[in-house]
Amino acid sequence: MQGSKRFFLISIFTSLLITFVDTAVPQIVRYTVDTVLGNEPSELPSIVNDLIARIGGTPYLRGHLWVLAIAVGCLALLSGVSRYLQRVFSTTASETLVRRMRHLLFSHIQYLPFSWHMQNRTGDIIQRCTSDVETVKNFLSEQLISIFRIVLQITVSLSMMYAMNVSLAIAATVTLPVILLYSLFFGGRIRRRFKECDEAEGVLSAIAQENLTGVRVVRAFGREAYERDRFDAQNTEYTNRWLRLSRLMAAFWGVGDFIAGIQVMLILTLGVLQCAKGTMTAGDFIAFMSYNTMLSWPIRRLGRMISELSKAGISVDRLHYILSSPIEQDRPDAVDADLRGDIVFDDVSFGYTDDAPLLSHISFTAKSGQTIGILGGTGSGKSTLMHLLNRLYPLPEDGSGGRITIGGVDIADMKAEQLRRGVGMVLQEPYLFSRSIADNIAIASEGITEEDIREAARIACLDDTVNEFVDGYDTFVGERGVTLSGGQKQRAAIARMLTQKTPIMVFDDSLSAVDAETDARIRAALNEHLGDSTVFLISHRTATLMHADLILVLENGCIAESGTHEQLMTRTDGIYRRIYELQLAGALEEEVTV
Repeated sequence: MQGSKRFFLISIFTSLLITFVDTAVPQIVRYTVDTVLGNEPSELPSIVNDLIARIGGTPYLRGHLWVLAIAVGCLALLSGVSRYLQRVFSTTASETLVRRMRHLLFSHIQYLPFSWHMQNRTGDIIQRCTSDVETVKNFLSEQLISIFRIVLQITVSLSMMYAMNVSLAIAATVTLPVILLYSLFFGGRIRRRFKECDEAEGVLSAIAQENLTGVRVVRAFGREAYERDRFDAQNTEYTNRWLRLSRLMAAFWGVGDFIAGIQVMLILTLGVLQCAKGTMTAGDFIAFMSYNTMLSWPIRRLGRMISELSKAGISVDRLHYILSSPIEQDRPDAVDADLRGDIVFDDVSFGYTDDAPLLSHISFTAKSGQTIGILGGTGSGKSTLMHLLNRLYPLPEDGSGGRITIGGVDIADMKAEQLRRGVGMVLQEPYLFSRSIADNIAIASEGITEEDIREAARIACLDDTVNEFVDGYDTFVGERGVTLSGGQKQRAAIARMLTQKTPIMVFDDSLSAVDAETDARIRAALNEHLGDSTVFLISHRTATLMHADLILVLENGCIAESGTHEQLMTRTDGIYRRIYELQLAGALEEEVTV
């Protein structure tokens, strides 16, 4: 409520003012009909009677009915202004609160663990942060403030009705429990149906998001019809769920309108009978019907509010799931460690699920400034090994998964932000934002100059390519880098990481999309400019790894072989040598073919 409380309070005050005006007008009409036009004694409060006496009393008003008309007009004007202010301040309050809600959601999501993002689909997260937030906003702006006004209006209307005619007031009150009971009956069902609709919308959003971000893959494999049918099936399911909810809502509102109509008809009939018998004056009857209208509207509105509250409750629960998910937190005694020391993997084991370990008993030491090559088949755990290094996936705190240390300090005892700023990573599938090439290269570093950007691009062998573009480094990159080739995206990601000048650098198969010649040029430039950084090279090419100080060969989550290129080549039946010879034979065959 921070920042929006005062707007809610002003909105509540104006709602109370509206209720006051709505209550006063029937009394003026009642006084006019019974006292001014008739001969009944005034039943207005003494303070109002004193005011009337000062301007000449009832005889004066009988000859100047325009005074009463002006009074009603002034109250109507006050009501209009109050309604305007109530709408403005309630909207301001809800928008201010929702703005803060969006900020909290976005900030919270930024710090949720990597594993949480892997378990929740992006489209569903977006739907929660947009559609569900919108549902909450609509309830806050349209319904929440009305609760105070409705409660007060029901209380005042019933008080005035009982003060005027007890028997009619009892008849008017009889339907209240019925309305509340059927509202509760429908409320639970509406809540369940809306939850189904909300979840179906999340699935639909996820399908749309995945399809749009992967549009090149869809077009490349000619899967447009398949994706269209998949979307259409979910869209139909989503529509059908809303239709079922709409039928339930129609029945709910229809029953409410029917009961309210019966109640009005009952009061009208009984009131006319009492007027005919002379037990009720015409002014009392008109005022009583006005108060009954004031009573029936909020009761009907209250029933509808229950359904809106059900929908808002579902959205709040879905948003609460995000905000209640625990964020990454450093240990209380976390330290800023020197990341230029030796990196030690000590008996590291890890699995995304408890029953399926991916890495088993990994142990090796990367000396400071060394280049470590990692070779292995798909699913052998190469990338996971590096995700453990920068703590995207934490090891078990009980030590059952081993430990990773840098300079003798366990990475679990380091501040996550400092650790990740010190571990530069180039992923196999680099993500580029919808910005210029220069912005994408500079995004990881603050205060970087244009010359720094160009220098990083030259090392990544990207500068010549960018200079061929019409807009150069100002060339706009489409979503996820869709306007660049795979090799250009990888080189842009390499340049982005080089601007950080981190003590630890990880190249996760980040040269797979470039040709062998460009691969060699980039590795030569990197060797010249990496300085004393510790480098991890993950690759399927032995040519990329052969100059590394230490090469690890992973198989089935274990280190099957380790050593330098020369040492591994001495093993006649070794995995590394077999892969090297297969790739060498393939390269020779390609040369002969050319």
